[in-house]
Amino acid sequence: MPDPSPPGPLALLGGGEWSEGVTVDAPLLERAGGEVLVLPTAAAYESPGRAVRTAEHWFASLGGSVRRCDVLTRADASDPGLVAMVRAARFVYLGGGSPLHLRSVLTGSPVLHALREAWLDGASVAGSSAGAMVLTDPMVDPRGGALTVGLGLVRDVAVVPHYAGVPDARLRRTLGLAPASCAVVALGERTALVRDPDGLWRADGPGPVSVFVAGAESDLTALAGRPVG
Repeated sequence: MPDPSPPGPLALLGGGEWSEGVTVDAPLLERAGGEVLVLPTAAAYESPGRAVRTAEHWFASLGGSVRRCDVLTRADASDPGLVAMVRAARFVYLGGGSPLHLRSVLTGSPVLHALREAWLDGASVAGSSAGAMVLTDPMVDPRGGALTVGLGLVRDVAVVPHYAGVPDARLRRTLGLAPASCAVVALGERTALVRDPDGLWRADGPGPVSVFVAGAESDLTALAGRPVG
């Protein structure tokens, strides 16, 4: 049997999505044929409409268009129409907001299954801030920096967003609690950690990117071979 095709690109951003200075979106948009499916799930209790309007303005400036996918509740995450939208998309974007709400909506859901299938079938997936945090396993609990269960598109990696380049008390706590097998990646705003289809990792954007393994600072090569799927 032929080898399965590799997953599509995975972009994890440290926040500041859909704004000037973000450079990762344009090539992902072009790769997807000019359309991105935006899930404002993490902003469900803030302003999901405003989040989508921001995305629409941003991607229009890049020559593309946005489809809105209102997966805001657990019931939405089982809606056949929304599940079909996610499965058919070639570029899916999870915006920022509450990582705990985002995780509670998607965990074990048909939408998550569709997202994983689309990605494994070559679609691009991006998540920013909360969206980046939940896509890995473990994820960082925003209430204090401990590690908890994430959605697991990539395993043995945890993301800390909104990183200014100097470890603060919460990041130091995360590093102290992380098992030696887990790479903790701190990402500045408008900056992405990208896993390309060839399995290599790279940074994209103007902000800082720091990788820590067993509490010590490392580099992107430490991410090689992390389990995906």
